[in-house]
Amino acid sequence: MTERIIRRVLQRAGITVNGNAPWDIKINDPRFYNRVLINGSLGLGESYMRGDWDCQRLDQFFHRLLRNGVPWVETINPVSLALFLKSRLLNLAPKGKAFEIGQRHYDLGNNLFQAMLDPTVSYSCGYWRNASSLEEAQIAKLDLICRKLHLQPGQRVLDIGCGFGGFARYAATHYSVEVVGLTVSREQAALAWRRCLGLSVVIRLEDYRDVCGQFDHVVSVGMFEHVESKNHRIYMQVVQRSLRPGGFVLLHTIGSSRGGTFNSPDPWIREYIFPLGQIPTRRQILRSSRGILEVRDWHEFGQYYDPTLMSWDSRFVAAWDELQAEYGDKVGGQFRRMWEYYLLSCAGAFRAGNIELWQVVLAHPGEHRNYYPVQ
Repeated sequence: MTERIIRRVLQRAGITVNGNAPWDIKINDPRFYNRVLINGSLGLGESYMRGDWDCQRLDQFFHRLLRNGVPWVETINPVSLALFLKSRLLNLAPKGKAFEIGQRHYDLGNNLFQAMLDPTVSYSCGYWRNASSLEEAQIAKLDLICRKLHLQPGQRVLDIGCGFGGFARYAATHYSVEVVGLTVSREQAALAWRRCLGLSVVIRLEDYRDVCGQFDHVVSVGMFEHVESKNHRIYMQVVQRSLRPGGFVLLHTIGSSRGGTFNSPDPWIREYIFPLGQIPTRRQILRSSRGILEVRDWHEFGQYYDPTLMSWDSRFVAAWDELQAEYGDKVGGQFRRMWEYYLLSCAGAFRAGNIELWQVVLAHPGEHRNYYPVQ
């Protein structure tokens, strides 16, 4: 019965069980059907990690699946329902858990991220408008941010969620600004410090809620996705009090295309990749900033996350022989399948337009009303 249901739903997306197309899936364990029907997204990911099924092109599989709105990826089941209710009723990312995302994801080790990412070690969407390589796309993204902020020599910039120091290094080198970067990852902080030696850059292992002082501009790249929705208003208040009059805020974040007031976290991503992750909606950003900061520009280029993620996957696969000694035994020996599933499922989701990427420029109310978009 469950097999018939799953096969019929897959056929709606043009996916055949044990077919010959690169997006078709091969079933290695018939328990796959029950696991997916009962646990939805979590069951689909876990069954892939176990080896219950294979697919030659996971990115194409997810592109077709999500483009056609296949319902059982987000099916109502005990796991997703419990997560939905917890997310609506509780603050799942209180200050006491601020460093959990760093410990469980970003502290996996710099060897992994340096092998997977480009030389700027940028772990966010590149800007491929005129780029032909991952490194070019990431440099173009960093420069785009600097130009949108209208950086001037000697200015002081707060980088919330500074990652491996990519923006701090680039802005200090090419725009002669001072940067204070915050991260909750010890591994990121250590690498960012080394990469920014000799520059006007300070890296702090610090939660954004503890930041003090004022800055000419504030930037946050790929961090807002870790700010649980009940903390959005607090985040905007911190940014507002940190921003000097006349300054700009650049918020670079993945966003939900649904556009409603709430976006439930994906159970598999939450369990295995980003434990405190929750993609914001457009309305959440506008509502949380209301009366505190005003939007001056909203730039969407989610189509560029597809080639970014595919490049990361290619680099990860190419480096696996060297990474295997360190990561081969993690997650019960399932790390490689888990990580590729993460990268390729996200690539397929962006390709299908299921999720988006936004760069939002904000300012103090009443300021910079004649801000001209930079692209």
